[in-house]
Amino acid sequence: MEAFLLSLGVIFVAELGDKSQLMALTFATRFRTVTVLAGITIATLVVHAFSVLAGGLLGAAIPAEPVSILAGLAFLGFAAWTLRGDTLDSDEQSKAARATGSALVAVTVAFFLAELGDKTMLATVTLATKEEWFGTWLGSTVGMVAADALAIVVGRQLGKRLPERIVKYGAAASFVIFGVILILQGVL
Repeated sequence: MEAFLLSLGVIFVAELGDKSQLMALTFATRFRTVTVLAGITIATLVVHAFSVLAGGLLGAAIPAEPVSILAGLAFLGFAAWTLRGDTLDSDEQSKAARATGSALVAVTVAFFLAELGDKTMLATVTLATKEEWFGTWLGSTVGMVAADALAIVVGRQLGKRLPERIVKYGAAASFVIFGVILILQGVL
């Protein structure tokens, strides 16, 4: 349960303002919300399964203290990445706008590709180096889908008036806190 809750919280925060969240908003303007969330869920289940496997293997191969320090440094990097922000480039926007055929397949494939190497994938790998695999996998998936669902609902209600700066700084601060805690655990 601890791995589930930790992963849910970390990934939820990591997804705030992420480009895949922007994709969710874009797809939700063309397709039913349920279809968009189903595609996000399928893609996230697969990507985070690979992430948890990679993290578990790394965690088993490297002693706990260096893993904790590296994970802490990774989280500090995620804080910087969050402050830099993500945007959809024109190519990604046009792909989302042109999606044809099965909406579920279009959303699933787009999210799968968008998540490869994304900060939520890397954060899941990092969490899995120290936490139990199933809780990490399930929590990271629920956290991502919940953040994207929130973006769709809030985005539809508030449009462009979202306090993006506040969300960005709050997410970055959370990453700094997690990073410092992990580094201290590895050093002490």
